[in-house]
Amino acid sequence: MTLEEEIKQNKFKNNHIKAGVNILFTASYITNYQSKIFRKFGLTAPQFNVLRILRGQLPNPATINLIIERMLDKSSNASRIVEKLRIKNQIERIQCPEDRRAVNVKITDQGLEVLKKLDELEADFFGGLNKLNEEELNILNNLLNKTRL
Repeated sequence: MTLEEEIKQNKFKNNHIKAGVNILFTASYITNYQSKIFRKFGLTAPQFNVLRILRGQLPNPATINLIIERMLDKSSNASRIVEKLRIKNQIERIQCPEDRRAVNVKITDQGLEVLKKLDELEADFFGGLNKLNEEELNILNNLLNKTRL
């Protein structure tokens, strides 16, 4: 379905505006689609992001600052997300040996198990992107990168 059909708008002022609206609409579509998947596992998208960051750090723990730097949504409250994941036993806090006031976090076996189950669904995470071939995906990635430069 085209953007025009999805949002019931026949005309845009120009292609610049249409492209911007299309990116926002598609991002919202993918976010909502992913939320339905994550909800089945008791997670939010930011919590999933933190678990993936921590899995990538293994076997080392990570600081909250490192998590913040790597998060996709920079406006997320990493400390709050970490605490919710700790309560679910998906991460653990580890006192930093160099600075007793600092706390590092590390993914637990339970957190790894949740990610393992989600890995099986990874092809579905991005909705229709799996309909694109490698060349189209490269073009899309290059264009998206170009918009952020």
